Amino acid sequence: MNAVRSPMAAALMRHLTSKGVYVESAGVRAGALDPLAVEAMEEIGLEIGQHKPRRFEDLEDGSFDLVITLSPEAQHKAVEMTRTAATQVEYWPTMDPTAVDGSREQRLAAYRAVRDQLLERLKQRFSAPSASHT
Repeated sequence: MNAVRSPMAAALMRHLTSKGVYVESAGVRAGALDPLAVEAMEEIGLEIGQHKPRRFEDLEDGSFDLVITLSPEAQHKAVEMTRTAATQVEYWPTMDPTAVDGSREQRLAAYRAVRDQLLERLKQRFSAPSASHT
C-alpha cells in the first residue's frame, strides 16, 4: 500500500546516493502512511512523515532504469508495467512488518528489522566497487 517498506527503502536510497539519482516510491495500492514506519526511520535520523503514498499509476515519470519491488504483488505489477520498456526489475522479498502481532515494542522491532534489512541490501547493491590494492 506504499505505506511501509517502499517509503522506507526510498528514504534510505536517497540518503545513500547522490542528488543525481532519481528515487521514487509507489505501490500497488495507496493507503495511509504507517506511523511505526515513520518512527523506525526517525530513529536513524530520516524523516518520511511527509510521504504521500502513491500507486504505480500515480507516478509522473514512468521511465525508470531500475524498479525494485518488495512484495510479490508489486513484482507482478512492475513486470506488467515495464514489459515494453528497457527497465530492469529486481524482486527483493521483504517481510511485511504490519503482519507481526504482539506488544508495541515487538511490532516496532519488526519495522526496525525491515529498515535494517533494506539498508544492508541497498548498500550491497549500490556500493561502489572498492579499488584494488596491488
